[in-house]
Amino acid sequence: MTDQLLRTLTDHAAITDAVHRYTAGLDFGDADLLASSLTEDAVVDLSPATAKIGFAFPPLRPRQVVVDSLIPAVGPLDTSHAVSNVRITVTGDTATLKCYAMAQHFEPGNGPKPDRTRHALMMNRYDAEVVRDGDTWRISKLVIDNAWFDGDPAILTGG
Repeated sequence: MTDQLLRTLTDHAAITDAVHRYTAGLDFGDADLLASSLTEDAVVDLSPATAKIGFAFPPLRPRQVVVDSLIPAVGPLDTSHAVSNVRITVTGDTATLKCYAMAQHFEPGNGPKPDRTRHALMMNRYDAEVVRDGDTWRISKLVIDNAWFDGDPAILTGG
């Protein structure tokens, strides 16, 4: 294996890990894990996705605002994200990442109950700018758009 190929594979794994830290931070309600996925000046823009399901959500910036906004909103829910179709383009110490994230949300404690069908299931497109920070890659900008939705969007707003 050439050094360049090894570097490419290592970068792709580390960049993919950034989006996995982001989604796992939400799923586990883990503020530190979520924060580790983002640059200090990160912007997370969910407005394309939320507009399609009927509510406004302004872009969040910087990292601490993202964490302080998303952990209380999503962290308590019974939530799981599955990331797929990851496409990465690396240019030096920056990269773009495009992927899908399927996110299933239930009210707290209701996810494992088979008689509970009220949910919010989203297939979202993630479009991210990612930067190298030492040995770690972090998301500097993430725009989330919705491809399709099933369920009750009020789950996402506590309603």
